[in-house]
Amino acid sequence: MAEITRKELILRLIDAGEHPRLGGVDLSRLDLSGVELRGAWMCEADLSGANLSSANLSNADLRLADLSLADLRGANLRGADLRRANLRSAKLNFADLTGANVESASFSKADLREANLAGTNLEKANLTGAKLTNAIMPDGKRGE
Repeated sequence: MAEITRKELILRLIDAGEHPRLGGVDLSRLDLSGVELRGAWMCEADLSGANLSSANLSNADLRLADLSLADLRGANLRGADLRRANLRSAKLNFADLTGANVESASFSKADLREANLAGTNLEKANLTGAKLTNAIMPDGKRGE
């Protein structure tokens, strides 16, 4: 994976227009808080340990992305494609995953307290050890 700095990323995003292409890029441990990545193509990107709090990742393609240990608190992931993504031990408190496809994604030990999972496809998702207190589940009920 190619390594990139925050400055290079921002310049790439400015040039990319509406749908940046960041597939396979190493963005691990970068501070990407509040960044606009709506509709981004980020398949197989390494976002492990990255700070994506309050970032807009709505409709982003994050298939097979590594988001382990990432901070996604308050992030907008509405309609995102997270199939087979690794979100192990990620912080997703207050994140909005409405309508996201997380089929076969791993949320093992992730913190999903207060997250919105309404309409989310959790088929085959690994939620082992995940914290779901007060999360809005796909059926609209609150997690315990």
